[in-house]
Amino acid sequence: MAVPSWLERLRAASKTALVQDGKRKIHYLFEDGKEMAEEYDVKTGQLVSRKWREKNTLGGSGKWQVEVGEPTSPLLGALESELIKESSSNPVFMRKDTLSSFQWRIRNLPYPKEVYSVSVEKEQRCCVIRTTNKKYYKKFSIPDLDRYQLPLDAAALSFTHANNTLIITYQKPKEILAAEEQLQKELKKIKAANNGDGDCKTQ
Repeated sequence: MAVPSWLERLRAASKTALVQDGKRKIHYLFEDGKEMAEEYDVKTGQLVSRKWREKNTLGGSGKWQVEVGEPTSPLLGALESELIKESSSNPVFMRKDTLSSFQWRIRNLPYPKEVYSVSVEKEQRCCVIRTTNKKYYKKFSIPDLDRYQLPLDAAALSFTHANNTLIITYQKPKEILAAEEQLQKELKKIKAANNGDGDCKTQ
């Protein structure tokens, strides 16, 4: 069965927990050296952010890659952002999940809803956003479905448009909802350091 394999990897990873600013932060270190950092809202249990980091070719830590949540703050590369600044009117693509669905928001898209189409490319295992006016095109995958080796379902995909933002929703399959519920129970067992205490508790 495919589902336990990802859950088993999560269980086998070395985990550290910290509760800070109303968020429960979990750091995973996998056997292959990859790191994953997740933040959950303490009250709702909702995933706020997920980032990944791999070792670079020299064995040092690479940059964090954001999978869920706001793109990395430009403060991390202040000098670079001074030299090359993105236009604030460019479309901004980010993922922001709910408890029952994966959700992506693309800000700064002023065109009316009828301009957009969102489809599933099953062979390429991705979703595609197109516009009839050829002003925006984006392909994106759903890593969660890849990790659980689940097929993409066009019926689970929907979108809406409001306030210059295109919102795409993909209903989580029952296998992922069940696995997330199981994982949450296990994460609650990890004793967390509170509000910036120096030593995080590791499991």
